[in-house]
Amino acid sequence: MARVIVQFSCSECGATTGRWLGRCPGCGAFGTLVEELHGRDGQPSAGSARAPARLGDVRVEEASRISTGVPELDRVLGGGLVPASLVLLGGEPGVGKSTLLLSALGAVARSGRQALLVTGEESVAQVRLRAERLGGVDDVAILAETELEAVCATLEREAPAVCVIDSVQTLYASELGSAPGSVAQVREAAARLLRVAKRSGVATVLVGHVTKDGAVAGPRVLEHLVDCVLQFEGDRYHAHRILRAAKNRFGSTNELGVFEMTAAGLVGVPDPSTLFGRSEAGEVGAAVAVALEGTRPMLLEIQALVSRTDLAMPRRVGTGVDPKRLAMIVAVLARHAGVPLGAADVFVNVAGGVRIDEPGADLAVALAIASAARGVPLRESVAVFGEIGLTGRLRTSAQGERRLEECAKLGISVVVAPEGTKGANGAPRVVGATTLRHALRAALEPAGSAPEEA
Repeated sequence: MARVIVQFSCSECGATTGRWLGRCPGCGAFGTLVEELHGRDGQPSAGSARAPARLGDVRVEEASRISTGVPELDRVLGGGLVPASLVLLGGEPGVGKSTLLLSALGAVARSGRQALLVTGEESVAQVRLRAERLGGVDDVAILAETELEAVCATLEREAPAVCVIDSVQTLYASELGSAPGSVAQVREAAARLLRVAKRSGVATVLVGHVTKDGAVAGPRVLEHLVDCVLQFEGDRYHAHRILRAAKNRFGSTNELGVFEMTAAGLVGVPDPSTLFGRSEAGEVGAAVAVALEGTRPMLLEIQALVSRTDLAMPRRVGTGVDPKRLAMIVAVLARHAGVPLGAADVFVNVAGGVRIDEPGADLAVALAIASAARGVPLRESVAVFGEIGLTGRLRTSAQGERRLEECAKLGISVVVAPEGTKGANGAPRVVGATTLRHALRAALEPAGSAPEEA
């Protein structure tokens, strides 16, 4: 029988030490070391040598993707689930993680593949109630189990094509003395499920809890073990949800999935530009940005409010945009565009709860702020994109033609973009601007004087 070893593990990075310390030696966080009981004596087990395979002899068919039947989920995954992969899905309570994955399992089962749901937080009857609301998931196999050994044995015996475990924090290994959800239990569950998934070829999706900061709860090593980390963002009190990839070994991390919560479950939004890019004509402090999320161009409404303040340090508050980049844009507006903001609070919001990180949205943020500061709306049916430099000069954004095509689908007539952006037949009229000051004149001036086309 293996003797029990007492160790202290960091809840942030998973580093272990033999005694308690106030500061983690691995990540430097304070007060994160917790006591864990390990049921191993640390002796390495003898293993048999295996002959390595030649990479050129590996058959690609073995790694063909499995469609989840949810186009928005497939988009974020990079085309579907890869067999023998481990995916971690995190999100706030009530955001719709279980609903989304149950719908995906139903689509997988209808395609003729075996789908298994391992539930540790709900009973079988509770899952059945949700299944009646969603419909089309009767062929999904379900197992209510929290013991890790039983779950792994079932996966090896049944070998389903796709397995969802809801959630990884409920699993526990009997040889470990710690409670379910602790650092040691979560790490052991993820490591053992990873071995089973690779050996049996099961595409496994783990549902993970999140902390107050929105990060996946548990040791940081959990995110390193899995192949893909998905973040399901949204508010339970609003209908729209955003799915993005924080890590993806088999695809891009720039893709974005948009869902809408309905009475029949989560429904994908194939054209989010019509949802987030709506703007009212003549509205002060609003600009339509043409952002690029992965391969998908999106029209987003940027809203800004500029208010005079009596504070010694004016506030720069951004929701959906990088606060550091917002501060830079405000400084460039004041220095190179003649928009005084030193005695005013600046608030910027991306409508719909979307977060944008690409530099191509800089110009839309600047124009929205300038519109709010001057009290002048942007010209009607105008969209903008472009990166702003510290000198006030505009830089060309990538894939300008795809952005213009998206504008054409939504009836945008004029696009203000950096000089050199070429339009195509049927695309909106492109107004080229070399500097931020030129873009302000093109977008905020009266409609009677037409600027030059690029």
